[in-house]
Amino acid sequence: MIQCKDCEYYEMGENGQRMFKCDPFNNIKEPECLAKWQLLRLDMMVSSYQNTLKWYNKMGPMQDKLFKYMQREIDSMEDADSWKLEEGEEDEPDFGESIY
Repeated sequence: MIQCKDCEYYEMGENGQRMFKCDPFNNIKEPECLAKWQLLRLDMMVSSYQNTLKWYNKMGPMQDKLFKYMQREIDSMEDADSWKLEEGEEDEPDFGESIY
């Protein structure tokens, strides 16, 4: 099995970053190259998912504040409209006479 560092589609960047120019649909040299390529893609997906989770954790407190603010506004609107309802009407809806 050929090692990636010995392959013509592999380059090492100036900062030590590995660059793979192999394409699994066009120019892989060995079947193991496909397995390595899949592992690299899987690692990229996990990294992306972890970054998304970090972003969600940062947004969580802001969302909580926003929901509390919206709930206060809704409660305030309901209190402002309560004068339109007769007493006791807001507790139980009137569906006509009871059959019991």
